[in-house]
Amino acid sequence: MPSSVQLFRDQNYHELKGQCIQQGQLFEDPEFPASDESLYYDSATRGKVEWKRPKDLCEDPRLLVNGMSSHDFQQGRLGNCWFVAACSCLALRKSLWQQVIPDYNEQEWDPKTPGKYAGIFRFRFWRFGEWTEVVVDDLLPTQGGELIYCRSNVRNELWSALLEKAYAKLAGSYQALDGGCAAEALVDFTGAVAESINLAEGKYGEVISEQMKLFEDLMKVHKRGGFISCSISSPGRPSDAETEMGLIVGHAYSVTAIRKLRLGERLLFSFQAEKLFMIRLRNPWGKKEWLGAWSDSSEEWKKVSDSERKNLGLTVKNDGEFWMTFEDWCKNFTDVDICRTVNTSYFSLHKTWEKEMMSGAWAKHPEPLLNRAGGCFDNRETFLQNPQYLFDVKKAEDKVLVSLQQQDRRQYKKEGKGDNITIGFEILKVEDNRRYRLHKLTVQERVATSPYSNTRSVFLRRSLQQGRYVLIPTTYIPGVPAKFILRLYTDVPSKLRELKADRPKMTCWNLLCGYPRRVTQIKVHSAEGLQKQDRSGGADPYVLIKCDNQSRRSPVQHDTTSPVFNTQVIFYRRDIDSPVTIQVWHRKLLSDEFLGQAVLAASPADPREQQRLRLRGRGGREAAEVPGHITVKVLSSDDLAEL
Repeated sequence: MPSSVQLFRDQNYHELKGQCIQQGQLFEDPEFPASDESLYYDSATRGKVEWKRPKDLCEDPRLLVNGMSSHDFQQGRLGNCWFVAACSCLALRKSLWQQVIPDYNEQEWDPKTPGKYAGIFRFRFWRFGEWTEVVVDDLLPTQGGELIYCRSNVRNELWSALLEKAYAKLAGSYQALDGGCAAEALVDFTGAVAESINLAEGKYGEVISEQMKLFEDLMKVHKRGGFISCSISSPGRPSDAETEMGLIVGHAYSVTAIRKLRLGERLLFSFQAEKLFMIRLRNPWGKKEWLGAWSDSSEEWKKVSDSERKNLGLTVKNDGEFWMTFEDWCKNFTDVDICRTVNTSYFSLHKTWEKEMMSGAWAKHPEPLLNRAGGCFDNRETFLQNPQYLFDVKKAEDKVLVSLQQQDRRQYKKEGKGDNITIGFEILKVEDNRRYRLHKLTVQERVATSPYSNTRSVFLRRSLQQGRYVLIPTTYIPGVPAKFILRLYTDVPSKLRELKADRPKMTCWNLLCGYPRRVTQIKVHSAEGLQKQDRSGGADPYVLIKCDNQSRRSPVQHDTTSPVFNTQVIFYRRDIDSPVTIQVWHRKLLSDEFLGQAVLAASPADPREQQRLRLRGRGGREAAEVPGHITVKVLSSDDLAEL
């Protein structure tokens, strides 16, 4: 259960329920009244609707009848198949729907004590990084005595209609739910991390090896409590058009199972069987199914035993749920949304991730050093005028998961500003000791770029080498103000933090010891021709970079006389006459051995391009030459906010 919960519109469920019971009244929500303003955000789509309470719609109303299942409900007139598909996924995980419907037994109708019923319900959604509790009354929109939106297949079960009402309240109106993405609702239900995959662009229907990787990944997601939904986009066809194989264009289907199925006889020591990779889907309409191979009444099921069919939950009826092969799924669907419930529990058999979360905003300002809305990487002049976040990869290599999520904009549809903006992010490998904002890209490496999309969130998985990184979330176009949350998952703690300062602060210590007068960036790319140190003809070299009583050391490169270091450092220098010294050492068990060094003035007038320098012995720039060269790039500036 969430440790802290925000109250939407400051409405306290227990206080409101207590007041209603004391006054002998049923709750009527002033924040989401039973009127057209709660149904629509424009006047063009209004129709005659009656708001009725459950007791006027059915006998013995209940929140839940025999628990919750993905077959419980179906979509109404609203174009929110994406929300209904997400509900189907949610219904599969009791621990998660109990989080969305807290204390469901306490909220249930009790025929024995009707005086305790107050017509008020509460639901919880993960809203922009926080769990938020939304209170609603039980007045539901109807026409002709029937619910017009999401409804249960069992007439007296009301959880889906009430959940939809709470979600509509959060969005501003029912109409605001018309059109969307199942992944968005699943994130709101669970706090999961959303990822979108284009099956057509990834050629999953053609390349079998990629198809199998995706199958294994999706099976793992499903087994570990994640959610998957899919759809067909077809620009040349109208939404809700039916394909030759019975699938609906522009419609969100929920994935309810992923299995490997064996056909054939089991022998004494082995299987002689055909292995099939299967996926089960549900249409939120509760009807209209796949008509191809392995559809409900197809010939293929005759190869499967009755017990296996029962195990798979096969039902030969038009209930909207059906099986198909994974290959057919990849060929017929175009888009898949994956919601991963990333495990951060230390008491788990599965991999545990370290999570960091930051809230931020893109904010426009005429002063470049204060502007935080610089647009994507293509806007070279302003790209670094975005929020910047520093993190460390402590292992030699670590898999990193990043999710960038913008604020839900449905509530602004009434003002015509309800569309998502296009967002994404860049990851740059920076100097190992960087502590201040980047102002110019020089020695840094651009190591990862997320997809840029107008979806609520974008996601990236990437393996990164040991080092320090800056993550820069951006809007695609400069100057677009918006709020966001950033989530970072790593194997070991990453110490994610925002870079806010442009240069070192003036402190009492600076007054005593002197404020930095110059900034110098150094990138040691590689060395070659080093003196051999062992019988195999290799060495275990590393570089030590010294400047103004500061020093940084690179990781050791093993068994090579031509190491690639790619080590970056930055120094803020008080004594500009003190040179920069780059030393190469050989790692030994007891005492490391000096292999040579290069001494540089590192002044702003020095060449800024990459240099290949001869190694020399101890002493100044005129010391005797020793075997080997080192390739470096050095940049200096007396403007501390230039680099």
